[in-house]
Amino acid sequence: MLVASIMEEYEKSRWQELTRVVQDTGVDAFELNFSCPHGMTERKMGSEMGEHPDLTEEVTSWVTEVAKIPVWAKMTPNITNIKEPALAAVRGGAVGISAINTILSVIGVDLNTLRPMPTVEGHTVPGGYSSQAVKPIALRMVSQLALGLPKDVSVSGIGGIETSHDAIEFFLLGASTVQLCTGVMLHGVKMIDELQDGLAKFLTDKGFDSVQEIVGKSLTYFSTHMDLVQKMKAAKRSKAGEASRDNEWAQKDITEKTAELTSN
Repeated sequence: MLVASIMEEYEKSRWQELTRVVQDTGVDAFELNFSCPHGMTERKMGSEMGEHPDLTEEVTSWVTEVAKIPVWAKMTPNITNIKEPALAAVRGGAVGISAINTILSVIGVDLNTLRPMPTVEGHTVPGGYSSQAVKPIALRMVSQLALGLPKDVSVSGIGGIETSHDAIEFFLLGASTVQLCTGVMLHGVKMIDELQDGLAKFLTDKGFDSVQEIVGKSLTYFSTHMDLVQKMKAAKRSKAGEASRDNEWAQKDITEKTAELTSN
């Protein structure tokens, strides 16, 4: 299966022309890039569209008007609530959502030259940060999408996937497929072997017959802060002969208590 990622300026004729031309090559689906932080945002390209749900919905509808194949939309993480542009894309006709793209960042400042890094001819612009450091953010946003989108809308998980363990986490939080880029750039295409073997072993060890059986399996364990507090209080009450709260803290090193409070 070949999915074409396309991106254009905010102009209906250009988007529809690009859609038709690429579609004629025989690709199986489209992924609309509403998320690239390097996409000339001053021309309303890339993440500039994904940060504005109204643009996301409008441009998606332009594409789905002429597309004869499934259309997905790729979301930017550089937004307060990722569900808003995702739902807008669905209203525009998208059947799937990909998340996340890279996180807009500045990697540091050269203390000798006082210039932000990386530099191009001595100057810079915030760029996309990827790989393992973004995985916790990606997992959170994928779970939000899986919980907040219509059930017939698929989610493709992206962000810091380098091992089968990483990929399985995305499946458990609602992704039905995963995507890799930086991992392959760092480790080469041979990393796919471990992804396949590790996933197959996990499914066998846990008694699952297919990836579909684990998609979203961990979503039921999400709750609210208030509910977690109530659960913790109930668990404490159920302990027979528990010391008073003050005594409990006095009797334990703070690191022990932290580990206890954050354990499963």
